[in-house]
Amino acid sequence: QVQLVESGGGLVQPGGSLRLSCAASGIPFTMTTMGWYRQAPGKQRELVATIDSVGNTNYADSLKGRFTISRDNAKRSVFLQMNNLEPEDTAVYYCNHGRLPWQNWGQGTQVTVSS
Repeated sequence: QVQLVESGGGLVQPGGSLRLSCAASGIPFTMTTMGWYRQAPGKQRELVATIDSVGNTNYADSLKGRFTISRDNAKRSVFLQMNNLEPEDTAVYYCNHGRLPWQNWGQGTQVTVSS
C-alpha cells in the first residue's frame, strides 16, 4: 500500500526558506519518478517539480531558480528546497508519483508565507 508522509512546512516570512521532506513506502521508489505538488486555497492541485530515477529534474517555469527537488534513494525520501519564498507560494504541499499520481495522497504539509 502506498504511503506518503510530507513534513517540513511552516510559517515563514517573504524571502525566507524551507526544506520539505517526503518519506515514501509501498512503492518501487528507486525506479519511480517523484514529484512535488501544491494546492493553494480555492485552486486546483498543481505540479511543482519532478525528479526521475537518475536525478533528472523538471520545474514549473515560474518556480525555476527558487526551488530545488532532490532525492535520497537509501532513505526512500524526496526533498524540496524552497528559497526566496513569496506569499503566492502559500499552499499545502504534497509528494506523489511525478507522472501519474497514485490515489493515496498524503496529508501534505502546510507552507504559509506571510509578513
